[in-house]
Amino acid sequence: MARLNSYHLPPDRWPGADGLANLDGPEARHLLGVLRARAGETVRLFDGAGRHGLFEITNVASKAKAELRRLSEVLEPQPLRGVALALGWNKSSRRDWLLEKGVELGALGIVFWQAARSQGEMPREVKESWAEKCVQAAKQCQTAWLPELSLLPGGVEGLLRVAADYDGCYVLYEAAGPQDLLNPQELAGGRSLVVLGPEGGLEEREAARLAEAGFKPLSLGPLPLRWETAALSCLALAHHALLQP
Repeated sequence: MARLNSYHLPPDRWPGADGLANLDGPEARHLLGVLRARAGETVRLFDGAGRHGLFEITNVASKAKAELRRLSEVLEPQPLRGVALALGWNKSSRRDWLLEKGVELGALGIVFWQAARSQGEMPREVKESWAEKCVQAAKQCQTAWLPELSLLPGGVEGLLRVAADYDGCYVLYEAAGPQDLLNPQELAGGRSLVVLGPEGGLEEREAARLAEAGFKPLSLGPLPLRWETAALSCLALAHHALLQP
């Protein structure tokens, strides 16, 4: 059986006991206008919070609305292990690319924080376009969970406020020594928070404050890496470690 096309239905619109769902907006326009789906066809819906299932199109109300009936449903538990990235805010054209790869590599969350060397001020709210980029990536790789996106003001002190939510906290720092080379298995033992500075790197005082609070310094090797390269390397190493028996 060929892989079915996937469509996102937010958790607050997921069908209840009757199993009936309505798909509208851009998702329905793609299904009905681009793919020209008709009643009787089967598609996959997911909510990004663990639920996904097969649904039959029962009625095409318009070019932008379809009614569906649930055929089957799976609820995948929230991952107990994995990495959330805390990324120093950047004015970066590569941000969307990193969000996409974060979904594909199973990031638990992506947090943008205001570092001393951040380029410009963070927005006050998560942008809809960021969430949409994650949804599109989830369709491609068919994951059931979307990473939690958040903005964390307050610099390093803001990071310290959320540290208690994780089993292990780490900081990727250019000045970390060879003895601090990242061990992927260490990131596979629970829920880990990994902090990266912005494109200009962490200031020494920021790294010192994190280390003082118990964040373990990590190194990805002797060469300076770009913001998105370091982030992707960390996620890929953790992803591989999590796949090991």
